[in-house]
Amino acid sequence: MYAHRIRRADLLARVMPADAAARLFAPAMTVGMSGFTRAGDAKALPRALVERARTEPLCLTLITGASLGNDSDGLMANAGVIARRLPFQADAALRRKINSGEVLFIDQHLSETAEQLRSGALPPVDIAVIEAAAIRADGAIVPTMAVGNSASFVQQAKHVIVELNLSAPLALEGLHDIYLPRPRPERAPIQLTSPGERIGTTAIAIDPDRIVAIVVTDSPDSPSNVLPPDAETDAIARHVVTFLEGEVAAGRMGPQLLPLQAGIGTIANAVLHGLSQSPFRGLTMYSEVLQDSAIALLDSGHLAFASASSITLSAPMHEHFIHNIDRYRDRLVLRPQEISNHPEIVRRLGIIGMNTALEFDIYGNVNSTHVGGTHMMNGIGGSGDFARNGELAIFVSKSAAKDGAISSVVPMVAHVDHTEHDVDVLVTEWGLADLRGLAPRERAPLIIERCTHPDFRPALRDYYARALLRGGQTPHVLEEALAWHERYRVIGTMQA
Repeated sequence: MYAHRIRRADLLARVMPADAAARLFAPAMTVGMSGFTRAGDAKALPRALVERARTEPLCLTLITGASLGNDSDGLMANAGVIARRLPFQADAALRRKINSGEVLFIDQHLSETAEQLRSGALPPVDIAVIEAAAIRADGAIVPTMAVGNSASFVQQAKHVIVELNLSAPLALEGLHDIYLPRPRPERAPIQLTSPGERIGTTAIAIDPDRIVAIVVTDSPDSPSNVLPPDAETDAIARHVVTFLEGEVAAGRMGPQLLPLQAGIGTIANAVLHGLSQSPFRGLTMYSEVLQDSAIALLDSGHLAFASASSITLSAPMHEHFIHNIDRYRDRLVLRPQEISNHPEIVRRLGIIGMNTALEFDIYGNVNSTHVGGTHMMNGIGGSGDFARNGELAIFVSKSAAKDGAISSVVPMVAHVDHTEHDVDVLVTEWGLADLRGLAPRERAPLIIERCTHPDFRPALRDYYARALLRGGQTPHVLEEALAWHERYRVIGTMQA
């Protein structure tokens, strides 16, 4: 029945229901699950584990590529399946468990997880659960719409469970480039010098004897939940395009720019959409995730090639992509996330990284993760991989949130994910601050005047003027530096 997808005859006997496969897990195991930004994630096993946990809490350490779809993270967290989670999540229910301390969350740069597994700094994976479009005759696993950490999980896991998803078109086969670095100290340079190169295989190699179960599903990925561009995100996009046009005019890059990276979410997606109104053609992407905007840029001819670790699309764009996949297969490649985010490659290619900030301060420090400095939102994701190592680190944000109660530009960020040393450009709907080559005392006035919402500019000007009276390389009024966050916590607004 599944011979066109399970092409190794002896593996057909390992097809079983999800509830039977769920019995293979033991409490306190470390589990690696495929999935990266709601794409390529296991659909049946998470729910089967939730059912099992009704009578036996499993308390697993769960490692993925990034966030899971289908509400799986929240369902498993609420059921007591997850005791520890890494490296990224985006589920409201799991977020509540993390911030209450019921689930321990390890927030990691997305390039690091596979390295720490390889070195033994993280516990070894007991079971890997990998979504597949097919299993080849040699046992190799053909991923679906994401690679993430799947290849690393398969390489290390004692046992592998494959979720064979019949909704994944077989035309995905050949889209992937699976390459894993060798352990240190024998590691050689990664021979990738342009986004379109391939250096690996098109499926994940495995000894078929380690595949202990195959669960058949027929469920699509969860659709992306990004919002369409609005007036503010359109303004942010225009500022970025104007800045890039200036970089070309100054001779710092050619008209095809350097390879682009964009983080997940509404604002980053909107910035890429803005490039469709730009003069740039022949663009390339070397990113961790491709959203609707990347497919639209491929369709418009602005984007020539895109490399990523996952493809996460809205329902209409997903249908469009699947029905036209033959138009894209020569212009796309999906890689393991330790390759899509690898510092060596990011530095070599000179990536233009565009990521979203929760807030930034008057000196250019960026908080990407913690609301009020204490409560986790989603995680750092791959932004640090690109900010520290790329040619340009651009961070974008709307200037205010919560109907104007919160300023995204503050005297001092309450949590630092990206220090001022790694941040080149800050952008809000009001303007753009190019921080390159500027000392702290030059940065602050620029950020205040160009990026801050007008409602908060007078207070920031006053703060900075009083900070200057105290002196220092980076002037602050320390007893007031976090007062805006405390004011919001107590009375619900940063406005004085």
